[in-house]
Amino acid sequence: MTLHTLSVSQDPSEPGFVQDPYRFYAERHRNSPVFYWEEYGMWCVADYDQVNGLLRDRRFGRENRWGAPLNPVKGRGHLTDFDRIESGSLLEREPPAHTRLRTLVNRAFVSRSVERLRPRISALANELIDALPAGQPFDLLPSFATPIPLTVICELLGVPVNRADDLLAWSHAMCEMYVPQRSRQTEERANRASAEFGAFLTAHIEEHRHNNADDLLSALIAVRDTGEKLTDDELISTCVLLLNAGHEATVHQTGNAVKTILEQGGDPRRFFDTPEAAAATVEEALRFDAPLHMFTRFAYEQIDLGPVTLNPGEQVALLLGAANRDPSAFEAPHEFRPGRADQKNVSFGAGLHFCIGAPLARLELQQSLSVLFSRLPDLAIQAAPRFRDSYHFHGLESLPVC
Repeated sequence: MTLHTLSVSQDPSEPGFVQDPYRFYAERHRNSPVFYWEEYGMWCVADYDQVNGLLRDRRFGRENRWGAPLNPVKGRGHLTDFDRIESGSLLEREPPAHTRLRTLVNRAFVSRSVERLRPRISALANELIDALPAGQPFDLLPSFATPIPLTVICELLGVPVNRADDLLAWSHAMCEMYVPQRSRQTEERANRASAEFGAFLTAHIEEHRHNNADDLLSALIAVRDTGEKLTDDELISTCVLLLNAGHEATVHQTGNAVKTILEQGGDPRRFFDTPEAAAATVEEALRFDAPLHMFTRFAYEQIDLGPVTLNPGEQVALLLGAANRDPSAFEAPHEFRPGRADQKNVSFGAGLHFCIGAPLARLELQQSLSVLFSRLPDLAIQAAPRFRDSYHFHGLESLPVC
């Protein structure tokens, strides 16, 4: 087959696609699960087995060995602060740097069991519900979906929750760098946010070194100061990654999950009547309408993808949202079926870069949604929810409910 026959044009900002990318994915599954997406200028993979395999294939990686953020790129001086933070992020590195960073971060992360946070998440969910306007419509995203993961990751790291508005603004500005066809203004805004985020963390880390707090940031500082250690830049990059990733995707997934569950009709409590049912419901929500739909990799050698051979330095886009709806991998993929026997979603990735925060995200979703529907079983959507124009992130603009 030629590039011409496998080349597909789909504007990711086209309203119909923004609201329902799954029709496009279904067409790709029928016709060409490996295709060249013209608007992105790269090859994409929609097939579940191939996406799952490529996530684990060490011939591919996240690290750009030919350009930013690790290597200078002409005309990119306005992104110096953004690239500095990205270059120290374990998300953007490969072994041996990734192995060292992830070992240090994971050592601090798993030393405090995620499970112990369950009562705090439950209490926080109840507090937020208590504060809702009685009998009046409200937007679930700022009222419930956002505060829970943001508060939890701030408390876990030891970052003041009263800076939440700043953290949200910095995070949103930096995440806009991953939206296609970004403007110079977007890039400059992301760089300013990176500089401000870095300055805030530098000062906060210095204060934190002397207070002997029992939190993740203190653990990371201790790791940095004894034996194998994080450099100053790596410590800041790690905190930025944990703060951004620790709430952004979970907010989107909470909104998507509530929308999906309410659209099933009936009593939503049936999906959460046991801990096992809650876990199965969350896994199916992650598969059915994931918060991240694309994850890119660089080819490190010449690799045959079937209809095309990638050369070193070329990128491939792994379409997680499409893989999760692949009819060759899932029975009735467009049906919401908690507890399905073929549950194997790739929403957290796989392999070396499997999401380090997956256990925390799962716990937050299970506990917060269980409390929400236990307290508000008659919750109903008040207006048709609309998704934000921000592919490859996939989340709602708002979710008005009552």
